[in-house]
Amino acid sequence: MHQRKSKKLLIYFFLLILISSTNNISLNNLEFQKVKNIEVSGLSEIENSLIIEKIKNLNLNNIFFINKKEINDLMNSNPLIEKYQIFKSYPSAIKIMIKKTSFIAKINFNNETFVIGSNGKLIPNNLQATDLPYIFGKPQIQEFLIFKKIVDKSKFSFEEIESLFFFPSKRWDIKLKNNILLKLPHHSTIASLDYAYEFLEDNNIGKFTIIDIRIDNQIILNE
Repeated sequence: MHQRKSKKLLIYFFLLILISSTNNISLNNLEFQKVKNIEVSGLSEIENSLIIEKIKNLNLNNIFFINKKEINDLMNSNPLIEKYQIFKSYPSAIKIMIKKTSFIAKINFNNETFVIGSNGKLIPNNLQATDLPYIFGKPQIQEFLIFKKIVDKSKFSFEEIESLFFFPSKRWDIKLKNNILLKLPHHSTIASLDYAYEFLEDNNIGKFTIIDIRIDNQIILNE
């Protein structure tokens, strides 16, 4: 009985070696296809093509061993990209879907005008973004984005703004497209902006073009 079991185990052992050897030969002879097709969408045709060429220069190997960090670094370095998703299409293609950043304002940086994207990045102003509000002063980009969120949550529309003024004290003023200048308190809030909005809605301010709400619960009008 013991000998029969031993013979069976020996047979199973040889079968296992045979199967393993066969699989190893197959794996050694198997060659994965390299990435042959790259599709990028979401930007202009020219911008998509530029990204495709940069990805090709990464010398991608087969689709199973793509260095995602290299692609991520490439995508994150592009100021026009807000978000992106990478999809693998087996056996040899990848597809990248991009959400383009929104252009929200212009600012001067090192004597050059840039567009600020909603992704918080500076974009060279060669895109004919002429209708965007201009920021005077030197805020950090994140400071501006925080202030914009306050405006967006208020009764004002950001599209009503012609220009913004940022002071070293961290205070903001807003010039509206109807030529009215709003002098805002040091810590601008949704409530303070709504207060100014409701005042403008309820009153005919005539020749006055400056509304000063820097003092709590007071509105000072100036020509």
